[in-house]
Amino acid sequence: MRAAVLTQYDKQKINLEIKEVSIPIPKENEVLVKIYSAAVNPLDNMIIRGEVKLIVPYKMPLVMGNEFSGVVEKVGTSVTRFNAEDRVYGRMPLSKIGAFAEYAAIDENALAIVPEYLTHDEAATVPLTALTAMQAFEIMNVKAGESIFISGGTGSLGAMAIPLAKSLGLTVYTNGSADNEERVKTLGADRFIDYKKENYADVLSNIDYVLDTLGDKELPNEFKVLKEGGKLVSLRGLPNGRFAKRAGLSPFKQFLFKIVGSKYDKMAGLKNQTYDFIFVHEDGKQLKQLEKLFSAENPLETSIDTVFTLEQVNKALEKVKQGRSKGKTVIKFV
Repeated sequence: MRAAVLTQYDKQKINLEIKEVSIPIPKENEVLVKIYSAAVNPLDNMIIRGEVKLIVPYKMPLVMGNEFSGVVEKVGTSVTRFNAEDRVYGRMPLSKIGAFAEYAAIDENALAIVPEYLTHDEAATVPLTALTAMQAFEIMNVKAGESIFISGGTGSLGAMAIPLAKSLGLTVYTNGSADNEERVKTLGADRFIDYKKENYADVLSNIDYVLDTLGDKELPNEFKVLKEGGKLVSLRGLPNGRFAKRAGLSPFKQFLFKIVGSKYDKMAGLKNQTYDFIFVHEDGKQLKQLEKLFSAENPLETSIDTVFTLEQVNKALEKVKQGRSKGKTVIKFV
């Protein structure tokens, strides 16, 4: 089968090789999936640059790709949740990525059935953002009636996190460019802040939770709007000791990340707040919960910018690296 393979980390350039590799044989707890579509994410570029190797030490050569949609080809002997011909999607297990390939063998616990109303291209764009939002809210232990600020909530994460937050009974604030205001309000945002007209740090205060998508430069302002004792979860900051302990990393890595993330922990400590970094993991059961929140009448919102072939994978990664997309970038196999 054809697959996009990383042979060495490279901070300067993107250079995956299209290679012929063996179709994987599923273990007893795995499902062999024929990949129809795979989404391309900033995480893929982070892996190529070696930025997550302290969290997940991948061995080379590495078949790349983190989220996908496809059809079950074969199931392992102990698999009970899926059958051949099922349409499935998921976030690849952290320890065994490989969605940029014609086939992948995946632990059944990472998979869920694709909602009928989604195409494979659309479904491939869902798992990472959906699981990121759900796992962030889980870390925060959000409660109905409280408030959340989702920074830069006009992108693909906001499209998932805003309706999820509303379904959990939260009051939702977000910010971004004015041309996204109506769409974001339709998703459920209670207040939209046009960043060109207002600074959210000047108009928000006493917020219960912050979901950070902007990173280092905005974290001081995000802590400012967070109430005393509030909780902040970041996709773009640095890992800290709390993250390393939650992820079950070695004592050495827990010590190392405690040092790395100490400046954010200190910011949080000024008002008895908490700071958590999130590195989303696979969870098929969480994906299945989306069935209860969305339907054909109230569908998941997906947005696709550009569709590439596998041979164009490096162009797709470069596009994601440049940013400014109006939706997800997808690699189509079938």
